[in-house]
Amino acid sequence: MNSLFDKDTLEQNSPDGWQKEAFEAFKIKMTDKEKPFPCIPAVIGFTTNELRYGFLGDPRLDKSSSDFADLLKAYTGASRSFGKYTSLIVFYETPADLQQISVEQYEEIFWEQLVKLARLDDMEWPKHIPKNPEHSLWEFCFFGEQYFMYCATPAHINRQSRNSHNMMLAITPRWVLQEFNQKPTVAGRIKTKIRKRLGNYDSIDIHPALNSYGEVDNQEWKQYFLRDDDTIPIKCPYHRVLKALGLYDAKKE
Repeated sequence: MNSLFDKDTLEQNSPDGWQKEAFEAFKIKMTDKEKPFPCIPAVIGFTTNELRYGFLGDPRLDKSSSDFADLLKAYTGASRSFGKYTSLIVFYETPADLQQISVEQYEEIFWEQLVKLARLDDMEWPKHIPKNPEHSLWEFCFFGEQYFMYCATPAHINRQSRNSHNMMLAITPRWVLQEFNQKPTVAGRIKTKIRKRLGNYDSIDIHPALNSYGEVDNQEWKQYFLRDDDTIPIKCPYHRVLKALGLYDAKKE
């Protein structure tokens, strides 16, 4: 089932098994009026059918990584035709043994996905984006496109904003976020509402890593995977693994 789907297709021709459960659980979150999901642009994207969806196998399998690369490549090529609130929502098959692991173990799997994507990318890293994740202008790039990555898992309890029936990624192109910020006053009001919703949605304070892209004290990687408490890895796991694989050399930065 390595294809891009829109909401209407999934609702009219509902998949079976875990794919159906994953999408239905996501739909419930996006349409809950009593406890609205914090990310307002995501809710708008769902309502207007601008989000696109993909289903992948167990994230521990190499085939899932290669399928992920194909899926993201297809999305990258077509994303600008989907609308200004588009994101790619990726659901992973999450069998019973994977449902039992900790947030920190999911964190390791998440970063492994990004490292594997980097190895499968057949386009050069954009020249205007630093390769060092500690830089304030760094963000994950694939197939020439800049992306904000968001991971949700079944293990998140305190941060229900990061909880998902299956392990899930929401992948948003930088151009979507740039367009959102074109009207600073409107964007500022929406961001204030998002933070207020977060306060009502989660049973823990807003994570201290949340910041704005480009700010001198911002590091995007810290926001990709938020733990269920306020802790943050000492160093970027993506950076560490890339160095171990010989895919990043600070001397060439």
